[in-house]
Amino acid sequence: MNDLLSIAAFNARYAQAIDSDALETWPAFFTEDCHYRITHVENEQDGLAAGIVYADSRAMLEDRIAALREANIYERQRYRHLLGLPLVTAQDGATTTASTPFLVVRIMATGQSEVFATGVYNDRFVREGDGLLLAERVAVCDSTVTDTLMALPL
Repeated sequence: MNDLLSIAAFNARYAQAIDSDALETWPAFFTEDCHYRITHVENEQDGLAAGIVYADSRAMLEDRIAALREANIYERQRYRHLLGLPLVTAQDGATTTASTPFLVVRIMATGQSEVFATGVYNDRFVREGDGLLLAERVAVCDSTVTDTLMALPL
């Protein structure tokens, strides 16, 4: 098993799901009892669990996508993820932890593009069958300033 290639391929599929607006497929990248959080570097360094976005189950992720589609009002936008190579930091049986740098460009309905977020995904993957799922993804953003238009998942 080559975890580096498996994780890189997983992350490419993950980003493609978000970038192509296939958001309904996004929760399937996670285990049922997952942990997903978006935070910033200072909160993470201080050990503060508060996040900009927080979910502790796949059902919460599904609810977030349903709200985006049916209830929330926000300016239409899309993302383009650029991902670095994962750094595998630990392996224990079917569990692998890794960190992957990311850069997300936001493209508005007007066509305006801007760097929206940079940071690192701190992940805990579990192997299920022949594939990987995220048991935990903490997106740690480099900036402590959060755009109020953070509608889509990172």
